[in-house]
Amino acid sequence: MEEDRKEAAYGTPQKYDPTFKGPIYNRGCTDVICCVLFFLAIVGYVAVGLIAWTHGDPRKVIYPTDSRGEFCGQKGTKNANKPFLFYFNIVKCASPLVLLEFQCPTPQICVEKCPDRYLTLLNARNTPEFAYYKQFCVPDFQSDKKSVAEVLRDGQCPAVLIPSKPLAQRCFPAIHAHKGVIMVGNATTYEDGHGSRKNITELVEGAKQANGILEARQLAMRIFEDYTVSWYWIVIGLVIAMALSLLFIILLRFLAGIMVWVMIVMVILVLGYGIFHCYMEYARLRGEAGSDISLVDLGFQTDFRVYLHLRQTWMAFMIILSILEVIIILLLIFLRKRILIAIALIKEASRAVGYVMCSMLYPLVTFFLLCLCIAYWASTAVFLSTSNEAVYKILDDPSCSFTGKTCNPETFFNSTESRSCPKASCQFAFYGGESGYHRALLGLQIFNVFMFFWLANFVLALGQVTLAGAFASYYWALRKPDDMPAFPLFSAFGRALRYHTGSLAFGSLILAIVQIIRVILEYLDQRLKAAENKFAKFLMTCLKCCFWCLEKFIKFLNRNAYIMIAIYGTNFCTSARNAFFLLMRNIIRVAVLDKVTDFLFLLGKLLIVGSVGILAFFFFTHRIRIVQDTAPPLNYYWVPILTVIVGSYLIAHGFFSVYGMCVDTLFLCFLEDLERNDGSVERPYFMSSTLKKLLNKTNKKQVES
Repeated sequence: MEEDRKEAAYGTPQKYDPTFKGPIYNRGCTDVICCVLFFLAIVGYVAVGLIAWTHGDPRKVIYPTDSRGEFCGQKGTKNANKPFLFYFNIVKCASPLVLLEFQCPTPQICVEKCPDRYLTLLNARNTPEFAYYKQFCVPDFQSDKKSVAEVLRDGQCPAVLIPSKPLAQRCFPAIHAHKGVIMVGNATTYEDGHGSRKNITELVEGAKQANGILEARQLAMRIFEDYTVSWYWIVIGLVIAMALSLLFIILLRFLAGIMVWVMIVMVILVLGYGIFHCYMEYARLRGEAGSDISLVDLGFQTDFRVYLHLRQTWMAFMIILSILEVIIILLLIFLRKRILIAIALIKEASRAVGYVMCSMLYPLVTFFLLCLCIAYWASTAVFLSTSNEAVYKILDDPSCSFTGKTCNPETFFNSTESRSCPKASCQFAFYGGESGYHRALLGLQIFNVFMFFWLANFVLALGQVTLAGAFASYYWALRKPDDMPAFPLFSAFGRALRYHTGSLAFGSLILAIVQIIRVILEYLDQRLKAAENKFAKFLMTCLKCCFWCLEKFIKFLNRNAYIMIAIYGTNFCTSARNAFFLLMRNIIRVAVLDKVTDFLFLLGKLLIVGSVGILAFFFFTHRIRIVQDTAPPLNYYWVPILTVIVGSYLIAHGFFSVYGMCVDTLFLCFLEDLERNDGSVERPYFMSSTLKKLLNKTNKKQVES
């Protein structure tokens, strides 16, 4: 009766099919409508890229532009011989308008070189030095028609020249200290053009950002130097990580049972020591002044070390660890057999990977395709963001009512706005536009992000279906490896692309929709951070949590659906339903297997990353030497060490992702095998002899022989 209720709730178990011998080869195309939609979306994505590449100009991001929106130092422009951008008053670059308008509210021109001396307009006027000064004024400046006050009012020349250094093709003041006094060049004061003298340290605030950029650039250059002298050894470290990953997988094949049980015993011993330590601390604090204060009476304290002086804290720790210890021991007692099944499946996965060794190289294919997706998305995003037209706005006079409005730099000085606001100027603000194309740019950027998610998920899905098809061919081969196809990985890849592009696109589309919603929620959450509406913040947090959980569930469901697609060739919805019901009918086995394998793989990654990281640390810090002075001299020894650690983790993750897909595929095949077959001559089990022994299953044909 209980079995009937279980079948009614989670579907009907698979029935015996005499024609089923593993992944079905005579299959038809699935989810054709979604396949057509996917190809149309790709065509649209290519069209968006072509439009962006036609209108966009990445130079707007890379190269500086003057107040008229013209590039500095670019061939074919009138500023071709002027590669550096000069700011009339860099102090104003510290204005909040820089964050709002993405442009300093001060006139900017392209110059051949940055100023190398200290000069003021008043001092240089009517002197031979004015010829040098004039090159830092606007190109159409006429020196004999206006007074100094009029020149400064119209923003045609800077009030002062400061010795500067070029950084990222921009001129920033060269700041240094002399006897404790901050100086720019050799000056400590300057005239602002209106007869008043000001302390030069006012320029420091506007130049602090430049110094920060300079330090960041020096840091980047030193890191680059470290990479140039250590890249060879970094590659060797990554090769070692690859070799250790292969070695760990080989050890899993022969020592999986020992490794799993050693880890379980270690966890039990660690928890036992934690309980003992908590009890000793609890006993040590007996009679100590203030140790009997309760956690409720103490309340919340920012210094968490205070809680370690309370007996109640150690009592709480001891209770929590004791509960965990009891739970683990009970799980071991009641789930011992299922843990043995998990270990046997891990061993079987090692054999499968051994027979399909080329599967270990497939992550390189996935990595290459993902790099293509990322490159296309990034280039399209850059071209879209730079396909605007130059927009000019009235800046530099906060008291003016026209500040922030668009203007035309060619006619501004003769306009009503200029006469109403003499101190204002018409400057290049950003790139934008009012046409239909420019109004659609935000939507095109969202479409670009959405298509990136869709294509990236499709690439990952293609890899999962390919690996699942190859490993399923291994499991359903009654005589391994004789009954396996000659090239199981290539056969599975071909079947996935030929018949199931629509199903892969369907599953990827669902996941992409959830991911784009999560991106929008993150954007809205950033916008609401300054809001005081607590209900809105609470609702946003709940939505983010729900969609995070939904994304995790869809990834889990898709992964198992792709396995069923690889085996049976059914459409996405049918495969997802069958996989879900199959797992629900064996939920305890699923939970145990998932946690055991996850823990084992995590340990493997930590062992590989830790081993290679320690080796890299001792090598690059010259604590070990292969030969005399092997390790190169470095500015920062942590640069190659962190690179090796991150690279080792990615390599280990790539190897174990293949291994994890193998375990999941064999597990679903194992559950199907139990439901389809009974061990008779007509319906023999396909599982390994180890699994049959654990489950007390035998094939009658084998017994009779």
